[in-house]
Amino acid sequence: MKQISFRYLVLAVLMCMCLAGWAGRPVRVGIAWQRSVDNYDRVIHSITAIGAEPVILEQLRPAGLDYDDINVEDKYLDEHGILLQPYADQVKRETWHGSRASEALAGVDAVVFLGGGDVCPTLFATPQPWHGIEAETNHDATRDVSEFLTMAYCLDHDIPILGLCRGMQLLGVVSGAPLIQDLGTHLVGRGKSDRYVHRGNRDREGERHYVAHDVLVTDHRSLLWTIAHTDTIHGAPSWHHQVVGDVTGTPLRVTGVTRDDGVDVIEAIERTDKRFALGVQFHPETAVRKHLDHESDEHLFMSVQEGLAYFRALVQAAQARR
Repeated sequence: MKQISFRYLVLAVLMCMCLAGWAGRPVRVGIAWQRSVDNYDRVIHSITAIGAEPVILEQLRPAGLDYDDINVEDKYLDEHGILLQPYADQVKRETWHGSRASEALAGVDAVVFLGGGDVCPTLFATPQPWHGIEAETNHDATRDVSEFLTMAYCLDHDIPILGLCRGMQLLGVVSGAPLIQDLGTHLVGRGKSDRYVHRGNRDREGERHYVAHDVLVTDHRSLLWTIAHTDTIHGAPSWHHQVVGDVTGTPLRVTGVTRDDGVDVIEAIERTDKRFALGVQFHPETAVRKHLDHESDEHLFMSVQEGLAYFRALVQAAQARR
């Protein structure tokens, strides 16, 4: 009996040592792959600011598609750079299976999905035609495929995820929700005006800039509420023209909106069946950087601590999962 007890004691000590070592390792936060390394900078800064370790994830490729260097070959794309429907259907059907997802995400505790261009409408659960706006032709099917596989793997394995702007839209798409492909057109179609609440109008040089607006938190039981601790998030940095349109029939719930000329625009979604799967249509990492760089409009945006709160919540969820 003493020998058995001693074995259990040794095993218990070894387990405690392993757990202590595991607990002492910084949380590794993956950043979903995209082709421009310059776009990682703001999120890397926010991740390191809270003591976590940023990890830039590798590109994921599905079985059955050919690549030219890093790009999906042109034969799979239409004239607007959108993934052709048969291949989009294949990606949606097979998701991460047949890819290097398990190797790429080994040892990663959480993942952030960044902002960027429009998601290919052929990847929607109910595909849509291209929106037809020539000035908004910025599809990147190569990135879409990689991120679709990465997010599907995270959701299937309950890895905590935070989607920022496009990242929220991708969470909607992978979860089966439709996107409004151009918010301005949508508002005008409903007899409203496009007041450029969600991104600045073009200046004399043709550039657009971030705008700050309020987000109403609609659910006190939500992740968004536990992060913001307020009914109204002030100074949310915004720059987008697409948005999740509806979550009916999906495992998503809406937890934040912006009222734009009497229309509720979805600003936050969460997966009800996952530990931590949050998408916000704004950019907390941009607010952090604006303050630290002392940009002239920093006073319009949420504070550094308010911006970092989203990354802290992600890291806390990852720690709880260990």
